[in-house]
Amino acid sequence: MQIILISDRLAKARTLSLSPGHLALAALAAVLLVLAGTAGLYWLTFRYAGEARIPVLEQMLLAANQAEAERGRAFVQQNLNAMAVKLGEMQAQLTRLDALGERLSSIAGLRPQEFRLSEAPGLGGAAPTLLPPQNLSLAEFSDKLASLARNVETRNDMLGVLDAQLFEQAVKKRLMPTMMPVRAPYNASSFGRRIDPFTGQWAMHEGIDFLADVGSSIVAAASGVVTFAGFHPQYGYMVDIDHGNDLVTRYAHSSKLFVKEGDIVQRGRKIAEVGSTGRSTGPHLHFEVRYRGAAQNPMKFLMSNTQSARAK
Repeated sequence: MQIILISDRLAKARTLSLSPGHLALAALAAVLLVLAGTAGLYWLTFRYAGEARIPVLEQMLLAANQAEAERGRAFVQQNLNAMAVKLGEMQAQLTRLDALGERLSSIAGLRPQEFRLSEAPGLGGAAPTLLPPQNLSLAEFSDKLASLARNVETRNDMLGVLDAQLFEQAVKKRLMPTMMPVRAPYNASSFGRRIDPFTGQWAMHEGIDFLADVGSSIVAAASGVVTFAGFHPQYGYMVDIDHGNDLVTRYAHSSKLFVKEGDIVQRGRKIAEVGSTGRSTGPHLHFEVRYRGAAQNPMKFLMSNTQSARAK
């Protein structure tokens, strides 16, 4: 493109040649000028809209402020919803922790008033003097809530493991013959060597003889499965209970049996009544504990239950 300039001051006409690049630069400069003017006018408009009291500008400013406030409320509401979800999860975990705590306290033998999970612990102290109190920001509050949720989940897992271990110990305890099989003030013959009442010779007594009246109840010293219930030439009417782990208890010289072979009995269930059948000189209960077939001193098991009861 050529532009011819003619003027009285010029001796002759001048010609300017404009390339496409020149035209593009001129167009860009015009666009930038328009944008700068628009931005300046926009700033001046909203800067002095309140002072100018122009209704249209005031409405535009109010609409902009309302839109900004709405975006702020939406942001806060999203964070509140997220924290509400996290709070609901923590409440569910705390409910489970309360249930676990009650079960653990019952397994451990603690009284409810000694282990109160449902009550908040007492907290207190003097007002801070070294540093002034500060409000938590939304980000700090969210971090604290997330950290607390992780800690609650960790404690939940740890209590779950402890619950499983205590339950296993409780099961094993119920399978240990630690319960007195009959109400008797004392025993007539302990475990060990003694003079046989029939032969007058030294002999090994493989159990404990508890003196009791005929018809007195005999109960299972631990939970287990009845492996024998019937008459034996020397033991008379007797019951053998297998408690697992190669541990068996024997109840001999009974007058009457209340279980049969194959029955599953719970700790403390009545299985027979005291008598004097078999090789016996009078009414009593002959009680044995055998481990892998070898006779053990029953008092080692019965005394452990007595010591536990005294400790509680």
